[in-house]
Amino acid sequence: MQRGYVQVGIVGKPNAGKSTFFAAATMRDVGIAPVPFTTVEPNVGIGYVRVECHCVELGLQCSPRNSFIMGRYRFVPVQLIDVAGLVPGAWQGRGLGNRFLDHVRRAPVLVHVVDASGGTDEEGRVVRPGTHDPLRDVEFLEGELAMWMTQMLERDWDRVVRAVEYAKQRLQDVLYERLSGLGFSRGVVEAALDDAGLRSVSPSKWGGDALPRFARALLRLGKPMVIAANKIDVEPAPSNYERMRGALGDRPVVPTSAEAELALRRAQARGIVRYVPGDPDFEVVGAPTEQQRGALERIRAVMARWGGTGVVQALNAAVFDALGYVAVFPVEDERRLSDREGNVLPDVLLVPRGATARDVAYMIHTDLGEGFVTAIDVQSGRRLAADAPVRHRMIIKIVARA
Repeated sequence: MQRGYVQVGIVGKPNAGKSTFFAAATMRDVGIAPVPFTTVEPNVGIGYVRVECHCVELGLQCSPRNSFIMGRYRFVPVQLIDVAGLVPGAWQGRGLGNRFLDHVRRAPVLVHVVDASGGTDEEGRVVRPGTHDPLRDVEFLEGELAMWMTQMLERDWDRVVRAVEYAKQRLQDVLYERLSGLGFSRGVVEAALDDAGLRSVSPSKWGGDALPRFARALLRLGKPMVIAANKIDVEPAPSNYERMRGALGDRPVVPTSAEAELALRRAQARGIVRYVPGDPDFEVVGAPTEQQRGALERIRAVMARWGGTGVVQALNAAVFDALGYVAVFPVEDERRLSDREGNVLPDVLLVPRGATARDVAYMIHTDLGEGFVTAIDVQSGRRLAADAPVRHRMIIKIVARA
């Protein structure tokens, strides 16, 4: 069970808007310029996913510790890794190459920021909007990651063959040992073998496209990806977005304007607007200049069309939809919904969907997990066995031996 922040990798080619997305999500100053390779080292910062809090429905005054509240929403921190832009051939060391690809392994889920306007070519150079197909960017990045993964597997494939065919170890065990350092679980390794049709094939007979096929299955299952269709306010991004949705099947595609989100965050910091990130609108509360007012109205029109700027929506899609996490609210006093100091609903934990009551206990503290007796679903009053799965927005109390 992960005890630190959930990590989200922000990936894409140069100049697609990744650093603007990162800055908007974190309000951290980063290099932003319309040239390739503005980001050289990966920026790491804290962004937030948005979860409806219980404060309004239960009439509570919450005391958040590991998150914060705006309106009726709790904003829960996640770690964002803004990986510098990838260009075709990066897996071979082109551009800034494998350094960037290596950073990807730190994150279990990726947000691919794509210039949906088609206004940057495959190298990240500015071109006239509509002259580049953003679907090619999705295909290229997935291909680069797959070739990088294939190259890593090929390096010591002879050792895999010897371990399976001479030492008689199980293929899935050998591959898991090789891949666990890249963040792939045993279940993902086994599912990828099945998906690629290779579980019962001796590794010495993995010819042709077997390794690349396995690599693509690993990435699809073990590092799911959300597409942020950025620059949605620039024509022909809306039609490209619809085309991407149709072509990419079940992969989430979120219409996004990172520039609009960043402008709103900065306007809020200056007291010009009141804005809850992820909302479809904002309120002007200060005295903007005529130029600022015009810019805000253009942003409002984009938000009205798409239901918001898409930045928070893309992070939520990554953590809750693609990665499959849920948010739970642990308490010590089930009557007051507080910890022992009286802080009401102080924490929100992000846990994998299917996590059990005991998993949550271990996530809070090892002693709670080892001494687990039962848990209480506070909203229903039902007692939970150790292996009972938790659900999204559950308020839970852990009962453990002293």
